[in-house]
Amino acid sequence: MVAAVRVHRYGGPEVLTYEDVDLPPPAPGEIRVRQTAIGVNYIDTYFRSGQYQAPSLPFISGNEAAGEVASLGQGVAGFAPGDRVAYVAGLGCYAAERNVPVAAAVKLPDGVSDEDAAAMMLKGLTVEYLLHRSYKVRSGDTILVHAAAGGVGLILSQWAKHLGATVIGTAGTEEKAALAKANGCDHVILYRQDDFPARVREITDGKLCAAVYDGVGKDTVVQSLDCIRPHGVLVNFGSASGPVENFNLGLLSAKGSLYVTRPTLNSFTSTRETLDEMAANLFGVVASGAVKIAINRRAKLAEAADIHRALEGRETTGAIVMTP
Repeated sequence: MVAAVRVHRYGGPEVLTYEDVDLPPPAPGEIRVRQTAIGVNYIDTYFRSGQYQAPSLPFISGNEAAGEVASLGQGVAGFAPGDRVAYVAGLGCYAAERNVPVAAAVKLPDGVSDEDAAAMMLKGLTVEYLLHRSYKVRSGDTILVHAAAGGVGLILSQWAKHLGATVIGTAGTEEKAALAKANGCDHVILYRQDDFPARVREITDGKLCAAVYDGVGKDTVVQSLDCIRPHGVLVNFGSASGPVENFNLGLLSAKGSLYVTRPTLNSFTSTRETLDEMAANLFGVVASGAVKIAINRRAKLAEAADIHRALEGRETTGAIVMTP
């Protein structure tokens, strides 16, 4: 038996149940990970609420973690008990131990801690594909990052600045704006009091942005089109304010032959070669100090419901890490 947080029915944070569950031996192609740090992401709330459907109920929440290999399933090569690993995998991370497909796990280098790895695997690999594969940011580009003080936003802003971009961020409070500025943003727009497309036009002298990175969704997507230069790209990768529905493709031509994409991490990490390449890129910028992982809240696994309340209340900045 291992301690875990399960969802027996979809709903609010109160449906997260801390309990003991059975864990079978690792199947062929799996490793058992004794978890030392568990990442928390906004996508966890989508699965808990039912906005994203789990394969079945009940299920264990969570999509990223780090720890130590405890045992190997049949046929596993390249890993050994005691290896430090991190991963992004299907649901099941809110647990003291879990079985993980070996195809999802990567070994951690000495320059990356378990805690940093758990805080950044999903968010950091997301940023890797946003900056290098959805729209390839180049030195001299100007980009707009929504929710720049969030977990993805802080990594994205630092990494984009490291690549030579001018980074404009949006934030909801002065405190979050200061945090975003300290983590790579050249300019921060307070979206609750300012018209952000107008401020982008002002900041860029009317030249607008090469790309907008939008993890907010419904509340920001249409206005974001007014922030993009002709032939630029809108990258929507999240739905914190709700899903984007009934999107009028005609707006893309009217606003300058724009492009829009809705990428997902799994489509980029489906091969071992690409996963290893992305992880090495991420670990490299973190180990070098170019990107620092801001862990601004820590909690025990049993406190998962409180963490979800804070996350959905937009009371958090940076990354959240839980320990068993």
